[in-house]
Amino acid sequence: MHDFGGMMSFELKDESTEAAIKVLKGTKIIALAESLGGVESLINHPATMTHASVPREERIKNGLSDSLMRLSIGIEDAEDLIEDLRQAIG
Repeated sequence: MHDFGGMMSFELKDESTEAAIKVLKGTKIIALAESLGGVESLINHPATMTHASVPREERIKNGLSDSLMRLSIGIEDAEDLIEDLRQAIG
């Protein structure tokens, strides 16, 4: 490894929960998980995971849209991760 990992958040043009879930189910390298302490790349969906108990209106008010996803970058090859996201998003 030459550099370090990082975390990023992104939203889809289609802001629905259904669109986000399609992406989450479509990744092959990036694992769906809430834990962010390992070396592998992980993705999570706050609306249905970490913030599922927060009322939707409150989530939206605080910037947590239905399609917001958080990605924790691990040690996999960057191009492999980009392609994994590309194919999952469609």
